[in-house]
Amino acid sequence: MQGVIKAYDPSSGFGVVMCDSDLADYDLAPGAIEGSVFRMLRQGQRVVFDLDESGRATSLRLGSEVDMATPDV
Repeated sequence: MQGVIKAYDPSSGFGVVMCDSDLADYDLAPGAIEGSVFRMLRQGQRVVFDLDESGRATSLRLGSEVDMATPDV
């Protein structure tokens, strides 16, 4: 799934990502950015993510052009 960071608090790790496909908001799972290229997140930042068994966004990562559905030019 891909979306945009809606809110993020670096001190608590709490955040919300809005999914592009259905505009639903998903809370970030604890440790969602651990092991990723992100050290912190900013509002409006585009990410690719998975949902855990609790329906929270996890495994945040940068998307490739294929992931982001960028058209060939």
